[in-house]
Amino acid sequence: MKEMDKDVVILGGGPAGLAAALRLWDLGVRDLVVLEREPEAGGVLRQCIHDGFGLTRFGEALTGPEYAARFLEPALARGIPIRTGAAATGLTAGRRVTAVTRAGLLAYRARAVILAMGCRERPLGALPVAGTRPAGVFTAGVAQAYLNLHNAMVGREAVILGSGDIGLMMARRLTLEGAHVRGVYEILPYPSGLPRNLLQCLDDYGIPLHLSRTVTALHGAARLEAVTVAAVDDRRRPIPGTEERVPCDTLILSVGLIPENELTRQAGALLDPSTGGPQTDQFGQTTVPGIFAAGNVLHVHDVADDVSREAENLAGAVRRYLDGHLPPCPVAVRGRGCRQVTPGRLAGTESAVLCFRPERPLRGAVAEVIQDGRVLASRRIPWANPAQMERLTAPPLDSRAPVEVVLRHD
Repeated sequence: MKEMDKDVVILGGGPAGLAAALRLWDLGVRDLVVLEREPEAGGVLRQCIHDGFGLTRFGEALTGPEYAARFLEPALARGIPIRTGAAATGLTAGRRVTAVTRAGLLAYRARAVILAMGCRERPLGALPVAGTRPAGVFTAGVAQAYLNLHNAMVGREAVILGSGDIGLMMARRLTLEGAHVRGVYEILPYPSGLPRNLLQCLDDYGIPLHLSRTVTALHGAARLEAVTVAAVDDRRRPIPGTEERVPCDTLILSVGLIPENELTRQAGALLDPSTGGPQTDQFGQTTVPGIFAAGNVLHVHDVADDVSREAENLAGAVRRYLDGHLPPCPVAVRGRGCRQVTPGRLAGTESAVLCFRPERPLRGAVAEVIQDGRVLASRRIPWANPAQMERLTAPPLDSRAPVEVVLRHD
């Protein structure tokens, strides 16, 4: 097995990995490599042919492939090594990366590793749904790949379980391809997707959204014939007597995304139970020195623009780490009224952007950064929505006491 030394190994050639590689190169870090397991770089953006990408990053609406090209093309023009068809299979706390490639098994000894593997979808097997397992059940991303990459229709009468953004987009995409979407069923009492996607993907096409309802059973042998849906109580348990049989040949699952962190675990980095991604400090460094994380492998983001910006900022921190100038982060961060807060540790010597999601919808909210009983920063949020990440900047700190992000009624 061939072994090589590298300053930086980047795991993943999607929007996070490409943005980090490009910024590192421009910062003078040339001894790096991007490992991408797919035949082409670009990540999931390759199959996202709808527009809406790049609105904040580039000030224009781009499709997913166009957005990826904004990073891939200059990376290739600079000669940044991007090894496709290279699946990383191992990562140690000593930053040794092993990968299966077209050239065989390779190993890299890296001074720094950037985790940019993205996320994956929660499958049917993770859900308490009774019945057989006939053909016609797809996760939203798989259905999107069939339609957009392989020009293959997945069905004609569809039910969508979950109102996540990919599921909402697939409701529109299936409708445009001539399918009939019977409805979107969401187990929560509020939608999981962004408001703009609810408007553009459901309301504009007359597709009904059913809240506090879920699929409880599948029917069919070789092919799906129908699903049973039912209302749920406040503990998300089906309510007897509310069952309804809905004929369909296709069930699309949009029931959550999970950060892809098998390699993170191998390296011994601690995971954050609220995000499913690694615990990191304000510089994106995990609990294992020299291993950094950005993008959906860290926590699921709302838009790709945020992913690339985060990765670009991370690249600056990696440059500082390689130069030996990255400060420690002793200040713990916790949340109240928040489903999740990242990062989990601050240096205190410089300002830091704190990202958080509300634990429930809240109209007329205020978010505060509090330390030692003092409000260090605050912002009013007219409509706090768990589907949308919020941000607040913490200033440099005088104390090393824990910092709390508090979301409450104004």
